[in-house]
Amino acid sequence: MTIKKLFTVSALATALMLAPATMAAPYSDTPDTQRQMWPGATYKQSIPSVKDVLGYNTGDRITSHPDMLRYFEALAEAAPNQVKLVKYAQTWEGRDLIYVAIGSPEHIANLDAFSENMNRLADPRETSKADAKKLIQSTPSSVWLEHSVHGNEISSTDAAMMTAYHLLAAQNDPLVNKVMDNTLVFIDPLQNPDGRSRFIANYYSMVGLEDSADRLSVDQNEPWPRGRSNHYLFDMNRDWLAITQPETAGRIDALNHYKPTIVIDLHEMGGDSSYFFVPSASPINPHMQKAQLDNNDLIGRNNAKHFDRFGFDYFTREVYDAFYPGYGDSWPTFYGASAATYEVASTRGMAYRTTDGHVALFREPVQKHFVASMATLETAADNREKILGDFYQYSVNAIDMGKKDDERTFIIPATTDRAGSHRLATLMAQHGVEVTQASEAFKACGNRYSEGAYIIDTAQPRGRFVKTTFTQQVDMSADFIKEQERRRGRKLRDQIYDVTAWSLPLLFNIETVSCDDGLSVKGSLVAADDKLKGNVENADASVAYIVPWGDAAAGRFLTAALREGIHLKSADEAFTLDDKRAFPAGSLIIEVKANDGDIQQRIEGIAADTGALVTGVDTSWVVDGPSFGSRGTPRMVAPKIAMAWDSPTSSLSAGSTRFILERQFNYPVTAIRSDMLASRNLNHYQVIILPSGFYQGALGERGAANLKSWVNQGGVLITLGSATAFVAGSEAGLLDASMEYALNQDGMSPDETADHRGHVDGSLIKDKSHLIQRIENEKRSPDYVAGALANVEVDQEHWLTAGVNPNVVSMVVGNDIYAPIKLDAGKNLAWFKGGDELLASGYLWKENQKQMAYKPYLMYQPSGNGMVISFTQDPSSRAFMDGLNVMMLNAVFRGAAHATPYR
Repeated sequence: MTIKKLFTVSALATALMLAPATMAAPYSDTPDTQRQMWPGATYKQSIPSVKDVLGYNTGDRITSHPDMLRYFEALAEAAPNQVKLVKYAQTWEGRDLIYVAIGSPEHIANLDAFSENMNRLADPRETSKADAKKLIQSTPSSVWLEHSVHGNEISSTDAAMMTAYHLLAAQNDPLVNKVMDNTLVFIDPLQNPDGRSRFIANYYSMVGLEDSADRLSVDQNEPWPRGRSNHYLFDMNRDWLAITQPETAGRIDALNHYKPTIVIDLHEMGGDSSYFFVPSASPINPHMQKAQLDNNDLIGRNNAKHFDRFGFDYFTREVYDAFYPGYGDSWPTFYGASAATYEVASTRGMAYRTTDGHVALFREPVQKHFVASMATLETAADNREKILGDFYQYSVNAIDMGKKDDERTFIIPATTDRAGSHRLATLMAQHGVEVTQASEAFKACGNRYSEGAYIIDTAQPRGRFVKTTFTQQVDMSADFIKEQERRRGRKLRDQIYDVTAWSLPLLFNIETVSCDDGLSVKGSLVAADDKLKGNVENADASVAYIVPWGDAAAGRFLTAALREGIHLKSADEAFTLDDKRAFPAGSLIIEVKANDGDIQQRIEGIAADTGALVTGVDTSWVVDGPSFGSRGTPRMVAPKIAMAWDSPTSSLSAGSTRFILERQFNYPVTAIRSDMLASRNLNHYQVIILPSGFYQGALGERGAANLKSWVNQGGVLITLGSATAFVAGSEAGLLDASMEYALNQDGMSPDETADHRGHVDGSLIKDKSHLIQRIENEKRSPDYVAGALANVEVDQEHWLTAGVNPNVVSMVVGNDIYAPIKLDAGKNLAWFKGGDELLASGYLWKENQKQMAYKPYLMYQPSGNGMVISFTQDPSSRAFMDGLNVMMLNAVFRGAAHATPYR
């Protein structure tokens, strides 16, 4: 007995040290016959199965990134003439991203020719209809399957391995044979290795004696920040527009290379759902073509046929729309593909108990994604020529529509925001759009433009993408909007899935001009990797170097100079030197004598690295504005920045804010646990950022008091979006501002305070609308806004807005609206415009638009030796509002320069 007990304990200890699959497997002991993903299939022994390589059957364990790589490498080794494995990017944490091309030996041998032919089909300017017809007859269709862009949506990676195995190993399968003869299959098995690795590490570190299906168990509830996002906590399914992450950039480059005709993005949704595939829900982006939507209908119908055969439930035309062009399933439509999202009910682990008591096993969503993938491949094979023909016709139509469009040509003038214009132009080139930079002055659209302007003609294959990303307003259908207003009137939740606006020129705060002109201007095509060129005028200046403030290049120069220990100042106001040269507010001043003797070489090096323009001056005599020695030109300091990290901070806001500072401006940020703000000594930091989040419960009065003491001693506290609610109001006492309730409707109901018997005064309800008014809460928040772009006016006479344009645009999400801060407490330095000027793009409820008018966007309140700077909306959202970066940099660096901590 004693010996047996000792052995049992030893065995358990050994199990804890072994792979997690040996620890807990109550749902993994079913016979092999029940594990078959495709009943009746027989497989070649020459192709290794998942069990052969990894030691477990498909669906019996959540496969890690290294094991996924190992398996696909094994397939490539076993079938080198049918598999090509390509590394296309690397994550921030150093994990490789791969895709595999699978096809017949002939198709794989001619993969380069396939890419060339698809790019010929994508450009009817170079390929006639007759040549296109020949290409269509000889070119295979192609399907790109994208898996696990959200790292905690775990089943599709294992489904990807099953799909690859089935295609290579299935014997005498008519569907597989048809696919291999007619179609090239591209499988991206894991789009987010960093997030998945985070999920798996947490899941298997928490699992006990058996996997728990209980939705309250730790197995089913991930800690912050969860595995959905990548290293910088980006939801990469929203990153296809701004392309900020290396994973996204690599995928876009690969898709532009092959231009597959069908692209499927495989996701997971709530565990109590079933399965979603196309047709999509409304609204549909109006710049998509009918043939693409018709092909999606073909795909959906064939999926339904197979799901009926397997007895799988599914739904279509609900929840998941096709409006925003920055998803993995919508971006490919704008080079001509038919693309779609698939969503399967998630187990978020090995098992999940649904509300009806069913215990769903991990292998179930794996199998459903596998079956849907095979059904889609069959559709591609059966409709090869139609889909290729529609692909070619998409570009024909795009060019024809561009020639007839009132906004045929978009021009980005050579403006003072060189960095923003350059970033926008190269971003469009990265998307695959043809962008020309003029090498001479030219006249167009009724104006004259100087050399350096960028020109985009929509009469090109990517013209529809230009239209949907450059046009100020892309409308949802009138019927859809009418239905949302009806639902809102009934106090039902609206059906708007995501943002309703995304105009890139507005997000970048870049002026563009459009007209129906077709231009022929001397210039050169912009490449995605073109570097912004910096320059130092009068490099051997004897007095100072001045960097005009107001764009990202100047921001990068500032952070580089601070990190190198260069002594520099910044002017609070615009100034003019004795030689009549004028410089804007915020301009950086680097005095020669205040720095080491090699300052010229250092300035030239930083200018070259950052793209900044620098002017050397031989006098400090200022005839207008603050002198170099004035209190209006404070010294810039290199602040130590802390950022709240961990619950209750929004992981998306924290990640994007940190990314902007660290990766776009190369300045380090220290992430600290949010709860430490309540009690720890914070004097090591000059700036603390609270990203969006709900801090009241986590920090409370103790946290507010600790932060207030730190601010009074000279700290700069910056709040973004919903974090402003914590510092606002009397409870925290950090910001003398209050959030507003929704507008009241005066006199709509009698006094409904119950008497001692529980009765209220009698009343009359005249009609249904009056009933709705009567049941409305008198004190409620404004209706939630999914995401629109709003115009913001900026105070031009404060150091915190130096270099910021008088008018900027911000994304508006949620329902936070603040009353203006009083003058005796602080200042409202940016506010939403009023009336018809407020909405820049998208859709806002009319009540929100009315109430938001002239309400603050940026508030500033001095306190002791420090200050609180609050944004009522999050300027870091998705890191795609480049036009707000100068405002953010001012808050961090100019705020630190104007604080007066005890030194």
